[in-house]
Amino acid sequence: MIATDRLLLRPLHVSDVDVFVELHADPQVNRFVGSYSREQALERLTGIERQWAERGHGLCAIELKSSGEFVGRSGLQYLEQFDEVELGWTLRADHWGHGYAAEAAQACLDWGFATLDDDYFTALIRPGNEASVRVAERLGFTPRREDRLLGRPVTVYAVDRPSGLPAC
Repeated sequence: MIATDRLLLRPLHVSDVDVFVELHADPQVNRFVGSYSREQALERLTGIERQWAERGHGLCAIELKSSGEFVGRSGLQYLEQFDEVELGWTLRADHWGHGYAAEAAQACLDWGFATLDDDYFTALIRPGNEASVRVAERLGFTPRREDRLLGRPVTVYAVDRPSGLPAC
C-alpha cells in the first residue's frame, strides 16, 4: 500500500470489478482509455493480479483517505509490446481538477524508482488527451516517440531515473 497526504493506493483485485467497470463506463473517461464489460474487466483485473504476483508491481486502486471512496486507478504496468513499464492514471470524471491524478502518479513513480531497476518509465497518451499531457509534464515526463497501442496512435512520454538515485 502507498499513502499520500490525501490518497491510499492498493493493488487492484478482481473484487474491484464493479468500480472498475463503472470508472470505464463514463464517456468522459473512456474516450481515451476504453470501456470494459464485466467479463472484460474480470479478465483485465485477473491480469493485473498476475502482474503483481509475477513482477511485483501493477495497477492500484486510488481511494480517498478521508472516506475510502474509490476515485480511480494508477500504477506501473509492464507492457510486453514495448518491453517497458508504463505509469498510468485514470480518474473518475467527478474527481478531476483536484490534483489526485498527479498525486497518485507521483507516488507510484517515486515507489517505482525506489523499488524497481528500470532506468525510465513511460506514459502512453492518446492524441487530444491534454489533461494527461499536463499530468505527465508536471511529473517531468517528456515526449520520446510516436507509437501505436492496440491499433491506436499514442505519444510515448518518458521520465528517466533521477541522477544520483541508484537502481535497486
